[in-house]
Amino acid sequence: MGNSTKSGYELRTELLGMAIGIVESRIQRQFENEHLKPEGTRQAVQPYTTEDILAEAEKLLVFVNKK
Repeated sequence: MGNSTKSGYELRTELLGMAIGIVESRIQRQFENEHLKPEGTRQAVQPYTTEDILAEAEKLLVFVNKK
């Protein structure tokens, strides 16, 4: 393991990728859960937005910056 530090841009890029994965997983679970419900009671699952991704990335950044 090298002792390399990441630039702020690299860190934010990685956090955005993680945030996308988290939000996509959450939406997929909601979609699958809706399909388990009886027909006629299912609700449409709203797609995620850029704001959803940024909010999740902010949570991750707060965690990373904690001391």
